[in-house]
Amino acid sequence: MGLLKAIFYTPLYNGLVGLIDLLPWLDIGFIIILFTLIIKAILFPLSYKAAKTQMLTKLHEDELNKIRADKNTPLEEQAKKILDFYRKYDINPFVGIIVVLIQIPIIFALYYMIARSGLPAIDTSLLYSFIGVPEAVKVSFLGIADVTGKSIILALLAAITTYIQARMMQPTVDLNFTGSFKDDLPKTMALQMRYVFPVIVFFISYSISGVIALYWATSNIVAISQDWYIKRKLKHGQEGNN
Repeated sequence: MGLLKAIFYTPLYNGLVGLIDLLPWLDIGFIIILFTLIIKAILFPLSYKAAKTQMLTKLHEDELNKIRADKNTPLEEQAKKILDFYRKYDINPFVGIIVVLIQIPIIFALYYMIARSGLPAIDTSLLYSFIGVPEAVKVSFLGIADVTGKSIILALLAAITTYIQARMMQPTVDLNFTGSFKDDLPKTMALQMRYVFPVIVFFISYSISGVIALYWATSNIVAISQDWYIKRKLKHGQEGNN
């Protein structure tokens, strides 16, 4: 716990308090949005790689499915062909997991910073020497929602943007189930990502706090913009090669 606190919680807490001190005219909602944008900018190289990997895999999935469907090829040789496929298109299948794993402690840190650490009170014992102590902390967002508490509006925004992002990542879902666990599992997961996950996001965001909902919604909007940009870039790249 001490290591996680030193690596994630304390730096993030100082970053958030530093923004509040530098921009005292902004309420905590706008500070969270700005804070999220800074984090997304830092993680952009990894996020870009993850989004690109997902899109390239989707683009060439017929080739990958052909390799996996070959029952006559030994598993060891099949695994080698899959690795060759990833190298051929510069795909890293693990980068998406890394991005998710990094975001989990950030979400927990935000929750503890806002909901558990008692903002608007500031824990000065955690502050670096160069971080000032804000005179006041506005815990509202647009003067409407108190982000330190529950907000159904922000939770709905988080759920809706999650659904939009899922639709953009997977525009169509194959509903032709074959009865084969191996073939039907990806289709089931795609359906869950589109319809079930946004509902889960809503209940988690609402039950924890408006901070998590606002962070999630902002992250989703950035991811939607990023996905659009990468798709456009890949499309232009393909057109240039033709």
